[in-house]
Amino acid sequence: MPYYEHVFIARQDITAHQVDALANDLTAVVEEQGGSVTKKEYWGLKNLAYRIKKNRKGHYILLNLDAPAKAVHELERRVRFNEDIIRFLTMRVNELDENPSVQMQKGRDDRGGRKGDKGDKGDKADKGDKGKAEGGQA
Repeated sequence: MPYYEHVFIARQDITAHQVDALANDLTAVVEEQGGSVTKKEYWGLKNLAYRIKKNRKGHYILLNLDAPAKAVHELERRVRFNEDIIRFLTMRVNELDENPSVQMQKGRDDRGGRKGDKGDKGDKADKGDKGKAEGGQA
């Protein structure tokens, strides 16, 4: 069977418990159609890049699916009818990753930060100010 990653965003005003129940309902839909959900991740309540249906935040959930195409079509049909889900995306992938997704990994400090950049600029600025003060001409 083909593999899929299904991410959906639920409204901000429902609780995390309701989001979990919603994910369980969608898991049951996939299993009714002969598929299986190999991984379910709750990414938390995050800010949206722009307002969607008057929502500024949303609960993000990832489902890894090992399911036939008819199961995915039924899942997407039911998601469209659900008023608690404001956006969804289903992507077909070659293989499912069993490791935690990037969103779930803690301590992602490989991007570099402003603190290091600020310190470098501060040192250079201090040296330049000393040179101007010692030279007497500015």
